[in-house]
Amino acid sequence: MPVSRGLVVEDQTGTREWLVTVLKSAFGEIDIAAYGDLAGAKGYLAAMRGSGVRTIALIDLALPDGSGVDLIGAIVQDHPEVIPVVVSIYDDEAHLFDAVAAGAQGYLLKDQQPETLVRRLMEIEKGEPPLSPSIARRILAHFQKSQAAPEAAPLEESALTGRETEVLGLLARGLRISDAAAQLGLTRHTVAGYVKIIYSKLNIASRAEAALEARRRGLV
Repeated sequence: MPVSRGLVVEDQTGTREWLVTVLKSAFGEIDIAAYGDLAGAKGYLAAMRGSGVRTIALIDLALPDGSGVDLIGAIVQDHPEVIPVVVSIYDDEAHLFDAVAAGAQGYLLKDQQPETLVRRLMEIEKGEPPLSPSIARRILAHFQKSQAAPEAAPLEESALTGRETEVLGLLARGLRISDAAAQLGLTRHTVAGYVKIIYSKLNIASRAEAALEARRRGLV
């Protein structure tokens, strides 16, 4: 199914207009909605829910009312027809892997020329994730480093309890602590405690690392 609708979530007016132009160059005169905050974008998605129209969403990570990562997680959970792609100035592993763990299907940097962004976005129609070259290299380097690291002892694989393993799996699927708590029938405080224990046991410090560990364990 071709992309028929666009969504831009970017708080800077000039950049927002620029990204709308980029989307039109990549996909033609599709309908495009543009918002400067999470609230506007979430309201739009709620109104469009169930339409089945394939939509490309360009999402900035730093927004005035929260993180674009939260919006990506909500899209993955409730809007399967939407393709979330990050467009950001951040190229560090923390931002990159938090976005990927939440479900981002692409990650582009704003410092590229418009024609380069257009070309990357058009790759979506071929089933290829739009990635800036430096982002692709960072991902490769990270996994090469992970492969080169010594494997954990077998005992470590069973270091988590059953409940902790459940929480780890939900985090890897992009659920927020409150959502994981609701799914497990626990309080947010209890799940937050499990997260601290998981991070401590696995010696990790971010949701991205938790997602990578969950994948290594076959939980997602």
